[in-house]
Amino acid sequence: MSHTTTDASGTPAVSISPSAEAPPPRRWWILVVIGIAQLMVVLDATIVNIALPSAQQDLGFSDGDRQWVVTAYALAFGSLLLLGGRIADLFGRKMTFLVGLVGFAGMSALGGAATSFEMLIVARAGQGLFGALLAPAALSLLTVTFTDAKERAKAFGVYGAIAGAGGAVGLLLGGVLTEYLTWRWTLYVNLAFAAAAFVGGVLLLQRTSRDKTAKIDVPGALLVGSGLFCLVYGFSNAESHDWSSVRTWGFLVAGGILLAAFTWWQTRARNPLLPLRILLDRNRGASFVSVLLIGAGMFGVFLFLTYYLQQSLGYTPVKTGLAFLPMVAGLMVASTVATTVLVPRFGPKPVVPLGMGIAAAGMVWLTGLDLDSTYTAHIMPPLVIAGLGFGLIMAPAMSLATDGVRAEDSGVASAAVNTMQQVGGSLGTALLNTLFSSAVTDYIDGRNPKDPTVIAQASLEGYSTAYWWSAAFFAVGLVISVLLYRRGAPVHNPDAAPVVHM
Repeated sequence: MSHTTTDASGTPAVSISPSAEAPPPRRWWILVVIGIAQLMVVLDATIVNIALPSAQQDLGFSDGDRQWVVTAYALAFGSLLLLGGRIADLFGRKMTFLVGLVGFAGMSALGGAATSFEMLIVARAGQGLFGALLAPAALSLLTVTFTDAKERAKAFGVYGAIAGAGGAVGLLLGGVLTEYLTWRWTLYVNLAFAAAAFVGGVLLLQRTSRDKTAKIDVPGALLVGSGLFCLVYGFSNAESHDWSSVRTWGFLVAGGILLAAFTWWQTRARNPLLPLRILLDRNRGASFVSVLLIGAGMFGVFLFLTYYLQQSLGYTPVKTGLAFLPMVAGLMVASTVATTVLVPRFGPKPVVPLGMGIAAAGMVWLTGLDLDSTYTAHIMPPLVIAGLGFGLIMAPAMSLATDGVRAEDSGVASAAVNTMQQVGGSLGTALLNTLFSSAVTDYIDGRNPKDPTVIAQASLEGYSTAYWWSAAFFAVGLVISVLLYRRGAPVHNPDAAPVVHM
């Protein structure tokens, strides 16, 4: 009886060899647990978008403030993700994973019960904070659970598919919950995900030893977090205080100074949060910029198209979620073709700029939407085009952002590329929402603000402005990616860790 590896009954009496040769016997169940947690984190980037018009009506916050419901989550998640990875090393992966789940569930319950805009924003920021603990812990647990190369590739494939499909699931689930229950259930639903993952985690995950040598770069975390907050807050203040106000440019300048200080500190710190050597390779640098820009453009589309479909065209939340699916399908098809056919044959230099150009064209096409637009003729075609562009950018950029990094940098590189996407989303949403609100105000100026036709037309002006600026982001991305990416197919480092889009 003693001659075998841990049996179904569980406790290994003699620790014969918990070595790398003997992977955990219930590792595929562990993948299920980690997958549930990952799905919950990814869902939350989109599930609340569909519910946002209903939440705004219920809690009575302004158009200028609504972007904070999206931004508070993305900003907290993005700016603390690098720190979350270090905390998992310091306190153990299992403990960090479980604490992340409990905290995420608690903040989701708080958000679902929100009686004011401020309470909802605190909850969304809290979700982002605990998500930043959860996501890196989940990723590193996956890495140590699957030690066989073939099994690991399969596990990362499943994990990546969950990450990719999570956005679509969030859009649909958000629509169903908002329409048939209430917008609050888009937050309460996380309690079911968290409970299932927590029970599975307690039963299946093994306690990992803490890395006594891991040190947390507290000054770096404070500088990058406060710098990003100042930038987002400055952009969002422009809507209510004007660009010339010190409340706007003052925060933008402070954000720039703090991020410059963060960059300087990373060259001095003993255990830097983001070793700058990661960014110095041309393909990686281009990939980081591409991920930042696609985050900015994509988050904007989700926000403004949701409002257009529900408020201008009168779509139900479920119909709104379904309306986005062709874009997601285009994204997934283009991602697969880009990574399996185009990049291996031609390299990233033609592929990513092509994606930027196609995404920009999709955005420009969306500027023509009006109150008489039909879904099949006017809305779906530019959405499919935009999705194809997003897929050609995202898949190559996400994989090349960690390609060839040193083994000890693979975790921080994975966290950094996901940080770029969330930060891009935060900055893009704040800036686009400000530009939207300014366009609406300019249109109403001198017209009757009580006339429903004027209000409807003003909203269309705002949406059109946001799409033009999204197109501008992608046009900038086209130029940068043409200049920075190297010619030719990349030579892959077989030891580089797989990157997963969180």
